[in-house]
Amino acid sequence: MRFNEDAELDASQVEEVGGPGGGIGGGTIAIGGGGLAVVGVVLFFLLSNVLGGGGGQPQLPLSLDQLPAGQQADDHRLAQECRTGADANRREECALVASINSIQGYWRDQFARSGGRYQEAPTKFFRGAVRTACGGATSEVGPFYCPADADVYIDLDFFKELQTRFGARGGTFVEAYVLAHEYGHHVQNLLGTSSQVDPRKTGPTSGSVRLELQADCYAGVWAHHATTVPTRSGAPLISEVTQDDISRAVDAAERIGDDYIQAQLGGGRVDESAFSHGSSAQREKWFTTGLRTGDPSSCNTFDPKVDLG
Repeated sequence: MRFNEDAELDASQVEEVGGPGGGIGGGTIAIGGGGLAVVGVVLFFLLSNVLGGGGGQPQLPLSLDQLPAGQQADDHRLAQECRTGADANRREECALVASINSIQGYWRDQFARSGGRYQEAPTKFFRGAVRTACGGATSEVGPFYCPADADVYIDLDFFKELQTRFGARGGTFVEAYVLAHEYGHHVQNLLGTSSQVDPRKTGPTSGSVRLELQADCYAGVWAHHATTVPTRSGAPLISEVTQDDISRAVDAAERIGDDYIQAQLGGGRVDESAFSHGSSAQREKWFTTGLRTGDPSSCNTFDPKVDLG
């Protein structure tokens, strides 16, 4: 994956919050959820606890008094360091900024074509723990979206853990896929889709699984258009997405399937009744559906007649 060297980046869409130090590096994540999630306003995370081994109840967030106060948002540093696509080609943080710009740029244009208005949402980088309108969160939940404040949250060490713990191949486009999935949840929030799902219900055809698979499909839709989403100057922000990039994203989607995580990182037994994100095969299917069609309407995982895979 390569970015247009001369493209201008908008670092205002990213903030650094919580935990000392900021930036990339530091400690590792204690995996407890499965990586990609949407956080409900009822103050628990839509993650199946069996993915960490045993049980089937959602993992409750820490109360705010258990979390460090964190630090003020610092987007000044990113604004200085991440100015152009050339910076994105050299620095991981800047590549994340560029990917976020592209993802939100696509949805802004898509909403406008449909007669709607897209509301931008910031991505907040954190380490260790963070305060959100959905409650306190730790890095154990991986990347997530909080509908209550309409923000995406990512502990950047997750991308290392995706390779070392989950065994994914990783790469810049994989990180973009993770971001695009979370912004898929933002789109669902704007459209009112997520509010119709009861996150307490799990299973291979549950609303929780359908919500996650649709977010994967939306990520694939963005990927289909990634090299044509323009910057403010009109030139595409992303200049190249290779077949290897696509293969790596599919590989990542497979490794964050409920069945893979239960079998490989949990107790070794696959319990479909506890599925909250979808199987590896389902996640691959819906990401590639969006990628192949480039059409958000192909992502209707809530159609009772649709084959989820």
